[in-house]
Parts: sequence; C-alpha cells; structure tokens
Amino acid sequence: MDFGLAGTSVIISGGASNIGRALVRGFAEEGAHVCIADIDVEQAEKVAADIGGDRVEVRHTDVTDPDSVQGTVEGVLATRGAIDVLVNCAGWTVDRKFTDKPRSEWEREVNIDFWGFVNFTRACLDSMIERGSGRVVSIGSDAGRIGEWREAVYSGAKAGVIATSKAIAKEVGRHGITLNVVCPGFTPGRPEASGAESIWQGEQGAQFDDEILAKVAKSYPVRRLGTPEDVVTPVLMFASQQASYITGQTLSVSGGYTMI
Repeated sequence: MDFGLAGTSVIISGGASNIGRALVRGFAEEGAHVCIADIDVEQAEKVAADIGGDRVEVRHTDVTDPDSVQGTVEGVLATRGAIDVLVNCAGWTVDRKFTDKPRSEWEREVNIDFWGFVNFTRACLDSMIERGSGRVVSIGSDAGRIGEWREAVYSGAKAGVIATSKAIAKEVGRHGITLNVVCPGFTPGRPEASGAESIWQGEQGAQFDDEILAKVAKSYPVRRLGTPEDVVTPVLMFASQQASYITGQTLSVSGGYTMI
C-alpha cells in the first residue's frame, strides 16, 4: 500500500520492540527514512540490521530526559533537514491494583507514557511550524479511553496523551500540523521479536501465561489478541497526506474491546 511517504523523515520513539518495531518496518517499507529513538540501543540496532539498507538509523534516547530528546531531534534535523512525522510509541507499565503499586512504578509510567510524549512533541514542533507541515501520531491505549482495572495510573497517563493531543491539535492546525492518537488493545507481540522493554520481558510478561492470554482473547469480539502489525496501517494513514484533514482524533485498534 502506498501512502506517499517515500523520502519522508520519521522519528519513532520506542521503536526497538513490539509495536514500535513493526512501525519502523512499516515506514521503511513505504520508503521513509526512520530514526529509532530508544534507550535500548542494542535491540534498536538489531531492528535496523534486520530491515537492512540505509533507511533506518538508531539514536540513543531517553524519552524522560528533555535534553536527550532534544539532542535526537537536533541530530535528525542536521542529517535529514526535516522531521515530517513523529510517532510517540515509547511506553511502559506493569499491571497491579492501584493500592498495591509502589510510587516508583507510578512515576515511571507517568514519566515514560506521558512526559515522553510531551518531551518529543515539544521538541519537534518548532521545526514543523517553521516548515508549515508535520504529523504527530501517538500510541495511546484503550485504557486511556475507559480506565482499566490494574492500570490506574497508566490509564491516566494515556488519557493525558489523548487530551493533550487534542489541545495541541487546536493550536497548531493552522501550521499544517496534525496530531492523532491510535489506541491498541492488548498487543503482546511475538516473544522472539521483542526487546528489553517489551511486555514479554520481566515482571509484566510473567503475568501473562498461555491460559490467561486465551481468556483475554475471548473477551474481544473478534476473539483474538492484537498483533503489532495491526497497528501499522492506521498509523501510516494518519502520517500521510491523505489524512491532512483529520486531526485531534482517537482511533481504537482493539478488536472491538472498546466501541466509543
């Protein structure tokens, strides 16, 4: 499918694993030049090597650190001359009841899932405003639309991404810039393709054995879990010129888990 993205300059935060990895491949296959902005450089370089060619570069980036984000943005501007598309994909959570969760996990969720989005969006906007065009597509979550059990602060952070995207969209639309949010459902991905911050690693991954995954799938109208590839086409669409009249919108890609 040709979305007219050949030759565009794209930054994808959290592009080293799961949904981010699929998005990197999707944009590269469209002919875009993609910068993977990720704290896990080793995994990001594996993704770049797997795709091959010269369309993917890797820049070590801590989305919670504004200076780190600014350095990545300036580096891409220096080498590519523009940032046409920003995809805010970096995210993190561990499911627990609100009263069982330590503050350190709340803070990490807010810092990565909300502040990471704010830091990158702010760092890219000046150059987009100057050029009079730009696309910001952020990966939200259905948890941010309805609130999810055992994901209270994560739900709040993702709701913040949705609301803040709408507010910024109202401010920058006159500059030819759009902001939209894609909300996946539960998207565990493939264990062999995941990086250090994926759902399959550490405590978060340990919570989901085959039996639990099967139960989750049955709760979806389409009776299956999401795959990273399910998210790619909606993001490419929002990033394209075909979507130039769409802004401030939130699209669930969740097999009907939410219908709002």
